[in-house]
Amino acid sequence: MTTFKMTIAYDGTRYQGWQRLGNTDLTIQGKIEAVLSKLFERPILIDGSGRTDAGVHAKAQIASVELPKNRIDPKSLGEINHYLPEDIQVLSMEKTDDRFHARFNAKQKIYRYRISVSPAGNVFERKEMIRIEDPLNLEAMRRAASFLIGEHDFQSFTAMKSKTKSTVRTIESITITALSNEIQIDFLGNGFLRQQVRLMMGLLIQVAQGVVKPKAVKEILEEKSRANTRAIAPAKGLCLERVIY
Repeated sequence: MTTFKMTIAYDGTRYQGWQRLGNTDLTIQGKIEAVLSKLFERPILIDGSGRTDAGVHAKAQIASVELPKNRIDPKSLGEINHYLPEDIQVLSMEKTDDRFHARFNAKQKIYRYRISVSPAGNVFERKEMIRIEDPLNLEAMRRAASFLIGEHDFQSFTAMKSKTKSTVRTIESITITALSNEIQIDFLGNGFLRQQVRLMMGLLIQVAQGVVKPKAVKEILEEKSRANTRAIAPAKGLCLERVIY
């Protein structure tokens, strides 16, 4: 068997997230595994760099997979994509060290959240961003975001129910960029909890709308409780941009 590093792009709109589920075939991982298993005539499992929620997109999700030796040739990538849905595509497959694991070897990830502020909206990218017509205070958003940077216990910002797994993560930076008709918020961190980015984004939007004061973000972070983070940003605005190894 040979280990391959797969780079995968997908529009998560109609899927129940990355991770395979027993009660539906509408997952990214499940779709790719089904195609690989059919082509190689044996059960094939893949490991992603991490889960993405239902409705979340990816430009460069990374997965590792072991495939039979001498069964991959230049035509294989085209054949795999031929059988995949149009909203899931494998961009590349590279032979890699047999010890490579997409999740365990990942060092950092970059997620981007997109907000349309155009009065007319964006017809062609409407599935990839949310639309907010009211003015947003980006300076207040930046002040609030500064409290989230660094190593913290993000228990206030996760839907994870397990009490045994650590909720400590490190966010290296949160970059807020204003374009002509769009605001982009980039999150760089060593890893993210379930729904963490969307919960942080939901609170930052409330700050930008004047509903919540910037300093409240620090207080909510220190409370380590989901009680005050009920606003969750819609999944469609979020995209996994890059995984860093």
